[in-house]
Amino acid sequence: MTPSAAQSRYEAEVTRQWSAHAADGAHDLGHLRRVWLRAKLIAMDEPCDLEVLLAACMFHDLVNLPKSHPERARASTLSAEAACHFLRSDGFPEAKLSAVGHAIAAHSFSAGITPATAEARVLQDADRLEALGAIGIARMFHISGQMGGGLFDADDPMALKRPLDDRAFALDHIQTKLLKLVDTMQTAPGRAMAVERAEWMMSFRTRLLSEIG
Repeated sequence: MTPSAAQSRYEAEVTRQWSAHAADGAHDLGHLRRVWLRAKLIAMDEPCDLEVLLAACMFHDLVNLPKSHPERARASTLSAEAACHFLRSDGFPEAKLSAVGHAIAAHSFSAGITPATAEARVLQDADRLEALGAIGIARMFHISGQMGGGLFDADDPMALKRPLDDRAFALDHIQTKLLKLVDTMQTAPGRAMAVERAEWMMSFRTRLLSEIG
């Protein structure tokens, strides 16, 4: 099967499995495609098995639990199990299934699993890049709105006189988590992209603060 045919088949399966749940604008086919695109760019300098990487990218959010769900930390492990179940039935090489499963399980920040393979490192970086830059800002506000949070604290947007609280205010999430992602990047290309995107986020925050006074 060609990579494009495999991608189409995987997207169809993801769509089928997601159809039973409410749509999530931050975790949709566009997200999967962008992760795959970035993963391919990173893999140009971080050689890995592209057959494994494609499957891992397409199925890494197969079980997509809300951030407030009590089982959120297990979402990537559940995704790995579901992905391997489908791939096995679809004729994917048995010898490569464990690599796909590990890459999916290790991609999640919440899971706290150290990536032990090239594919896992590349996927983790590609996925975390989605939390940075312009797309990261868009997803941050979208997810915060889904969880009932506000844009920012109008009285103290930079949390100078209060504790940071990214469940209450989306803007706080830049400081509590997103900027810290740069130091977690596993590959040199991923880190370079992360630094550039983090700098853009800081510029956005500066502009936002100037507009709200």
